[in-house]
Amino acid sequence: MTPIMDRNRQTSLEDRITAALVGAAVGDALGGPVEGYSPDQILERHGGRVHGIVGPWNGDDWRTARPLAPYHKGDGHVTDDTLMTHALVRVYARVRDHLDAYAIADHLVPDLMTNPRWIPELETESLPLHRLFLAEKWLVARLHYGHADPREAGTGNIVNCGAAMYISPVGLVNAANPAGAYAEALDVAGAHQSSYGREAAGVLAAAVAAAATPGATPDSVVAAALALAKDGTRTAIDRVCEVASRHTDFESALVPLREAVAPYDTVGPDYRDPSLGARRPSRLHAIEELPVALGMLLVSGGDYRHAVLGAVNYGRDCDSIATMAGALAGALGSPVPEDWSKRVAEASRLDLWEPAATLTRVTREIFERDVRRRRTHEAAFAEMGGPSCSD
Repeated sequence: MTPIMDRNRQTSLEDRITAALVGAAVGDALGGPVEGYSPDQILERHGGRVHGIVGPWNGDDWRTARPLAPYHKGDGHVTDDTLMTHALVRVYARVRDHLDAYAIADHLVPDLMTNPRWIPELETESLPLHRLFLAEKWLVARLHYGHADPREAGTGNIVNCGAAMYISPVGLVNAANPAGAYAEALDVAGAHQSSYGREAAGVLAAAVAAAATPGATPDSVVAAALALAKDGTRTAIDRVCEVASRHTDFESALVPLREAVAPYDTVGPDYRDPSLGARRPSRLHAIEELPVALGMLLVSGGDYRHAVLGAVNYGRDCDSIATMAGALAGALGSPVPEDWSKRVAEASRLDLWEPAATLTRVTREIFERDVRRRRTHEAAFAEMGGPSCSD
């Protein structure tokens, strides 16, 4: 762990934001082609563990093979996790301040509905809305067509990782301020998710903010998450990370991590055939992806490659798990392998670095506004007899 901690002390805000966003996209692309399968199925299909970018599960039959057709998952293509993350960065670039649920209604939803973009898995230019899973299309149905209160629009949606998978920009805007990231993410995610799905978004944003703190370690990131997490989300993280702390290699951790999170996961053992109680609101349950991503961060000691490959080979919703693990390891300062990032950028026809440059500029602007607002508050409080700014 020492090399990452040393690198952490020398890593700039721009470096952290870049590694986190590029790292999330690369993790997404690596996990996409094996999403929905078990570690044993992945092992059999690929003749061993996945150690980099691989092709579609069904080879050249990806266009028609169910259940994934017509999506070209694999060959370095990012999925909706990255498309949504970049869309959220564009909202920050437009608002240039902290976001809330209304910003999602006013800016994210129109962007998804009206601006055609290259969709790697469809290999065509289309509206991002056409690629989204139904749980994300809920944003459009509830906010644009249903005129729901943005703060409550997530109520009624299936409870999943849909908001958490693209929330890392909130953590980066609030770098080194986990509590601020948690509060902002909960507000933003209220437009999309409820219950433990919304909670997961808040906790992941907090974890990313904690990872971006100089001197942070995987242990300090998990501690920050546990300090803010509530209900089943907190318990699941605690149990999974307790198990993860006993492992230093993802291979030995794959089964124990699944066993640790299983009591809190509503989907059940068959990922493609969820249980009757799957994805319903609960104070006792948690999404699977966040605890496992944090667990892989611990297992890897914060090393990007190890954390992401652990997430990918875990299977199930591994594109989102690897997206989260990649964002966390990147924010800690662990570099993304250049051969992976270049290949994903080329295959997906996306500039993975431009959103990071944009978010870095916006983050600095927001921090300057925060300082001015804080100074104004301090001056007003001092005028009322409170301690002065210099006390």
